[in-house]
Amino acid sequence: MAGYAPGPGGGGGCDGGHGSPAEAPRAPREGFAYVACSHRGTGVDAPDFLAVVELHPDSDACGRVVHRTSMPYVGDGLHQFGRPARAGLPGAGAPASPPRAENLVVSGIASSRLYILNVSVDPRRPEVDRVIEPALLARKTGYTRPHTVRGMPGGIVAVAMLGNRDGEAPGGLAVLDAKTFEVLGRWEEHRGGQEGMHDFWYQPRAGVLFSSEWAVPSVFEPGFRAGDLEAGRYGRRLHVWDLKERRLLQTVAVGEDGPVPLEVRGLHDPAAEEGYVSAAFGRALWHWHRAEGGGFAFDRVAADEPPEARGRPAPASGSITDQVISMDDRYLYVSDWLHGDIRQYDITDRAHPRLHSRVWAGGLLREVRHRGAALGGGPLGLQLSLDGRRLYATNAFFPSWDDQFYPGLRSWMLKIDIDIDAEGDTGMRLDPDFRVDFAAGPGGPARAHAMGLPDGDPTTEIFA
Repeated sequence: MAGYAPGPGGGGGCDGGHGSPAEAPRAPREGFAYVACSHRGTGVDAPDFLAVVELHPDSDACGRVVHRTSMPYVGDGLHQFGRPARAGLPGAGAPASPPRAENLVVSGIASSRLYILNVSVDPRRPEVDRVIEPALLARKTGYTRPHTVRGMPGGIVAVAMLGNRDGEAPGGLAVLDAKTFEVLGRWEEHRGGQEGMHDFWYQPRAGVLFSSEWAVPSVFEPGFRAGDLEAGRYGRRLHVWDLKERRLLQTVAVGEDGPVPLEVRGLHDPAAEEGYVSAAFGRALWHWHRAEGGGFAFDRVAADEPPEARGRPAPASGSITDQVISMDDRYLYVSDWLHGDIRQYDITDRAHPRLHSRVWAGGLLREVRHRGAALGGGPLGLQLSLDGRRLYATNAFFPSWDDQFYPGLRSWMLKIDIDIDAEGDTGMRLDPDFRVDFAAGPGGPARAHAMGLPDGDPTTEIFA
């Protein structure tokens, strides 16, 4: 087990295929999405799969799964996926025709496997090209339970690993070669007091990487237990790293005012040195930004007062599980898996996000009907079109949590239309005609988690 040795040059840009944040929204409308689907928790003894969901409104198949790429094993728990950074990005004045990603790296959070899928031959029919077995990952890095996947500068792919071989601390970042997918070792060179891991984001010009904490696998895998939260077994800290030297620069405790910081997102403006972290419990948003005198400050900038949820097997404060920032850095969208709302914040004033619009899509607090039936579960994963006009949501979290809070969960994918008027103002509306039902497909029910768009999306586009 060792850290990787970065080569000279690196041969890669950042995790995106568009020349700039202004160029990306002018790309053609997304025609389909990749969706990570798992049979874990459904009683179906079959391999998980990556679904291809048709999105183009002119297609008769819009809103349906048009292809399934099954994995070779059962029980992986497909969760997240990403792609290597794409070199040779178009510059100013060059044609806005980004090269397609050639591969996806898909994480199995339960099995600790990584799958390399080829999407260059036929993007609508991905093929499993390589399997990275958990024993190899553990031997080379000491880590298990892969989560977030991001292409990185220097020709590498980094994978957030949530625990060690025994499902305990520490978790960290595993590194793959972006071309050969050889497991190179651990990313962090000097970790200081960091032990927890969940999500990460980096800002190339600022030379920093930010990481968050959920909990070690031995805590979250059995399901939510209030005693674990009260005992401080869930994440309460955010970490800032030197991107080049791979050493910890700063750790900030945020848990008392919004425990369990999960998703980390930076602004798309490559010169910006700020972004947001959502706190799973507390419905809180943290704004990170460069502080006077160096380092970074983390300010709690939004906290929606929760409605009462008496008698519910969950924190009354709800659970923010995902967030996405529009490519123009104007709007931030967050989902609350337990309460059931998706909120749109205007972040024009970065330090004072303003709640602008809200839609309800299931949840524990109210019944939401869609296409004649009640929506089970609540909005969990979010993905936004590059032009900021379509927001997609899924509702599966993790099997033990799904079963605990939403017994018999029927998994779906929804679309929220974002209407933009002549002045640029927006409003959200749940599309009454779009609903992908993952409980009704061939082979039995599945649960859908992460989504990605084939030519890039706001959760993966990072600009240098």
